[in-house]
Amino acid sequence: MKAIIPVAGIGSRLRPHTFSQPKVLLNVAGKPIIGHIMDKLIESGIDEAIIIVGHLGNKIEKYIETNYSIKLTFVPQTHQLGLAHAIHMCKSFVPEDEPLFIILGDTIFDVDLKPVLESTCSTLGIKEVKDPRRFGVAVTEGDRIVKLVEKPDLPVSNLAIVGLYFLRHSASLFDSIDYIIENDIKTKGEFQLTDALQRMIDLDEPFTTFPVQGWYDCGKPETMLETNRILLHKNHLDKPRKGCIINYPVFIAESACISNAIIGPNVSIAENAVISDAIIMNSIIGEKSQVQDIMLDQSIIGSNAIISSMGHQMNIGDFSEIRMV
Repeated sequence: MKAIIPVAGIGSRLRPHTFSQPKVLLNVAGKPIIGHIMDKLIESGIDEAIIIVGHLGNKIEKYIETNYSIKLTFVPQTHQLGLAHAIHMCKSFVPEDEPLFIILGDTIFDVDLKPVLESTCSTLGIKEVKDPRRFGVAVTEGDRIVKLVEKPDLPVSNLAIVGLYFLRHSASLFDSIDYIIENDIKTKGEFQLTDALQRMIDLDEPFTTFPVQGWYDCGKPETMLETNRILLHKNHLDKPRKGCIINYPVFIAESACISNAIIGPNVSIAENAVISDAIIMNSIIGEKSQVQDIMLDQSIIGSNAIISSMGHQMNIGDFSEIRMV
């Protein structure tokens, strides 16, 4: 089965990191966001991925091609016209009416997809949220979806659509997208996938929901750090480092050099990072970064950064250098 993964967003809420790195390549709990997604899809039986790329897409292509051997198709998105428009660009790569799975590229999730991919009708992943105004939401009657609303100003449901979509009939999806594009039907200035799915529902396509409790947001620095914490508690390596105190859970890459440091809890340190004479808690340290003579908490350090002297909290991008004396 094919999966479509849109990863063309610029990740403006994660600047400065996303000036030089696509959001989906930012490291969370030991691997890039897209690595978590690809691992879960392959584990669930997906054998082909159509990946919509844009900003710094060549880096995404290189990472996926290097690390995964399933069939891959990369589709460039040059104009940001909405999620439905992005999906529409993949139409020629999906055989007539083949079932299709769509997952948004900033969604790390923990759910068993195998029964979802065997569903006899289309189904959407949902999660109850306190403030539904930030999300597309589903209105249900029994086990059926009767209405979808994109980011409602007035709450009509607290069931947020979390970015996991199984479409039993892909031809119906693309017909509905064709319809909203041809008739210039936009919501909040874009061609929304929610509107295309609503047209399918209006044409009596049955839709159900499946619950997703493990849904982890990586859209902002604070939520990215929280996702890092949650995933480390689920899966971390208990491997000591000589001359260091390790407060688990942590992820420390094999090639990282750690000396005279206190690391953790809730810290991810990427490949070839160098840490010395430092205390680091609740933070993410990027590849080839150098951190010394400092205490960090609730911080995200990009790749190739150099941090030294005493400090408290930082959020700096790739290739940055800060020295505090």
